[in-house]
Amino acid sequence: MEPLAHPHRTSLESEQRQVRDLVLEMGEMVDVAIARATSALLDRDVEMATQVITGDGTVNTRQAEVHDHCLSVILTQAPVARDLREILGFLHMSDELERMGDHCVNVARIARDLADLPPLGAPVDLAVLSRTCANQVRDMLNALVARDVDRAREIAARDDRVDRIYHRIVDDILQLMVGDSRNVYAGTQLILVAMNLERIADRVTNLAEDLVFLETGNVEELG
Repeated sequence: MEPLAHPHRTSLESEQRQVRDLVLEMGEMVDVAIARATSALLDRDVEMATQVITGDGTVNTRQAEVHDHCLSVILTQAPVARDLREILGFLHMSDELERMGDHCVNVARIARDLADLPPLGAPVDLAVLSRTCANQVRDMLNALVARDVDRAREIAARDDRVDRIYHRIVDDILQLMVGDSRNVYAGTQLILVAMNLERIADRVTNLAEDLVFLETGNVEELG
């Protein structure tokens, strides 16, 4: 026997689309913020760093809108089964994306702090880590659009590469700090940059787990 249709199906689907679009918009904002925060750091661009910091307010606003929509759907539409999973999944995704935005703000603040200091004695390739993390975010958004669970699992599995890059960068910075004590402050700050970027990739894995739950109802540990 066919399951009974939700009595407010059209309204529910409309609300779900709005929530999904808001989450995707947040993801796009985070993608841009990663690139801008990294550019601000590498180019010593204080103005761009400030733009990242002030722009985070929009990400927070979108998160609040997602929360409001989800609460409204739960209270007025009484979603069950897959519909409820989708709402809860998007709710958690918005929280993860908001925290990614916070990590970008942390990088931008460090960029402003280091802008007037001399660079370290040798290049530290944070740009590779940044691009890799941004690719993870972008690919995860595409998987969400396509509702591609297998793609989400594959993206989560790539987090090992991010970890390898992160540890290599930390090792390189520590060597610079040991070699010249004048590098200690800047080196410590750059390690914090690397940590924030690595945490963004960790949160991508959380998004992948959310998508798996949303589509299958199964809770999978992908990290």
